[in-house]
Amino acid sequence: MDTIKEIREATEFIKSKVDTKPEVGIILGTGLGALVEDIKIEHTLSYNDIPNFPISTVESHNGKLIFGELSGKKVVAMQGRFHYYEGYTMEQVVMPVRVMHLLGIQYLFISNAAGGLNKELELSDIMIITDHINLFPENPLRGNNLDEFGGRFPDMYDAYEPKLIKLAKEIAKEEGINIKEGVYAGVQGPNLETPAEYKYLDIIGADAVGMSTIPENIAARHIQIPVFAVSVITDLCYPEKLKPAAIPEIIGAAINAEPKMTKVFKKLLEKLN
Repeated sequence: MDTIKEIREATEFIKSKVDTKPEVGIILGTGLGALVEDIKIEHTLSYNDIPNFPISTVESHNGKLIFGELSGKKVVAMQGRFHYYEGYTMEQVVMPVRVMHLLGIQYLFISNAAGGLNKELELSDIMIITDHINLFPENPLRGNNLDEFGGRFPDMYDAYEPKLIKLAKEIAKEEGINIKEGVYAGVQGPNLETPAEYKYLDIIGADAVGMSTIPENIAARHIQIPVFAVSVITDLCYPEKLKPAAIPEIIGAAINAEPKMTKVFKKLLEKLN
């Protein structure tokens, strides 16, 4: 299949340039790329140079694959992700997850910037994702099943690894970080939602909404890779706080939250077996 061939070509190219085997994959969301500054970097590859790899088109996404060590673990970090709204197919959006699997990762950490629907959320809060609601119009597993990555009907009961969630909550308590948890709704974008749509998302049980993460999660769970994910709340979408969105303010809220997210990720990496 062309998809398998493209994934393997990208993986073999990376292996020819990088002599380290990552244990953990990290996908960094909008305004959250500074975690890379804490990585003891061994190799950096531009997405442009990797065969068949998509290219980040979002201004705040740098488009680099970073290999190195963080908290004593070998990691590969995506400094910039791909979104369905950029015009990519779902297969392209999740290709990096499948490549990271072939490179050897055992865990996947994901971050995103999201709008807060739950009235308990405030700007720059960190919300651990405990579950999700998939509202994307396409699924990354649609079409012929890639048998070498997993079965036709992967179970999503524990889409986000309970053991990692429990450990992250313990870390947050130890570090004095006020961390929230909730359900993430994923939508196509790139427009933000109308007030009526925010109300709908709240009614169906979402605590936060964004335009990423769920495709990568589905691809990872297909391969049975445990996933830990957090949303950084960058705008408030419930009636009392809803106002027209300003992208610089959204990115600013993400940057303000980044030190807390970074600390949780680093401490969680330390405690991984």
